[in-house]
Amino acid sequence: MNVTILQFPGTNCEADTEFAFNKLGTKNTIVWHTEKEIPTNTDLIVIAGGFSYGDYLRSGAIAAKSPIMQAVISYANNGGKVLGICNGFQILLESGLLPGAMKRNENLHFISRFQNLKVVDNDNAFLNRLQNDDLVDIPLAHAEGNYFVEADTLTQMYANKQVLLKYASANGQEMNVNGSLDNIAGICNKNKNVFGLMPHPERAVDSTTNATDGVKMLEGFLS
Repeated sequence: MNVTILQFPGTNCEADTEFAFNKLGTKNTIVWHTEKEIPTNTDLIVIAGGFSYGDYLRSGAIAAKSPIMQAVISYANNGGKVLGICNGFQILLESGLLPGAMKRNENLHFISRFQNLKVVDNDNAFLNRLQNDDLVDIPLAHAEGNYFVEADTLTQMYANKQVLLKYASANGQEMNVNGSLDNIAGICNKNKNVFGLMPHPERAVDSTTNATDGVKMLEGFLS
């Protein structure tokens, strides 16, 4: 499997993402944002986390206009799989590949900690190695993770099984972490080939850090 990892000015998780997929045995290529084409052998595009363009204007707003994103949009519209992690999720929202928008965290503070997530729907390539209601403990690191979408669109998203992950307590109860609507932590598009989440599964793949819950999440793309 060939994974293409995008890098923008301010991206800081491309090496973590490459490390995680290396552990899964994939072949990985990091592509700079000024490129206009995706490698032809790409099986998955990952837009890594960080602070593209210093989060100027809105998180992901400038990166969404980078040359490489036109190739990403074309790739996704042709059925190619795309995963956006944290800032990558924000970029996918700003580019229109996923519905909704991100606001500042409700408490206006940067959040950095491990957080339980509950699997809402596993009928997709990303979470097929997990079961509905499973809990995974995944690191968070964001200041703008307060997900919002209009009510009519949210209703459609639930009907289409696009709401994938929610923030939860250790006993599986949904919880408000950052003000995100319905405690949403991750979603996909209607066609289930574009995925976005705020937590960082690529930082939870190594037993030396006592964090491996991200493995099953990323492994879903290998099946």
